[in-house]
Amino acid sequence: METTDHPMEIRLATEEDIPRMQEIFRHARQFMADKGNPNQWTEGYPAAELIREDIAHGDCFVCLSEGRTVATFVLRSGDDPTYTVIYDGQWPDSRPYATIHRIASSGDRHGIFHHIIRFALTRYDTLRIDTHQDNAPMRHAIAKEGFTYCGLIHCWNGDERLAFHLSKTQKEE
Repeated sequence: METTDHPMEIRLATEEDIPRMQEIFRHARQFMADKGNPNQWTEGYPAAELIREDIAHGDCFVCLSEGRTVATFVLRSGDDPTYTVIYDGQWPDSRPYATIHRIASSGDRHGIFHHIIRFALTRYDTLRIDTHQDNAPMRHAIAKEGFTYCGLIHCWNGDERLAFHLSKTQKEE
């Protein structure tokens, strides 16, 4: 595993990236299962069709380290319908935000999430993200980057997720 802090390039994903992205998603599903989270991404999620939709939407990215794709994520601006209703908590404000979805890493590089958050905050002042209760590594990364826990949301398929918020001003404090 790469441990040095080589520069990381982040660029929009293309159709040509899909095979490598699928490898990365397979690795991420296995990693989650190995870490006690076998239920978050099941049945081959995300399917190639969803990846193509993300690419067509223009908000699917890949992270490259020394020319090799090591991670992928979606950074989508605008209201996320699954965040409209929040339970056992509330969003701190109603300012415009971008949502981070489908972060996956090949496991070849440390600090991916940190790079993604830095990248996202150069484009948006407010970020939201959610994860499964059993996804301890992601919950740790989210906390380490300074996100605030806001409550529970339900995904498009009804699954419950922990929801978090980060503003650029929080990060600067």
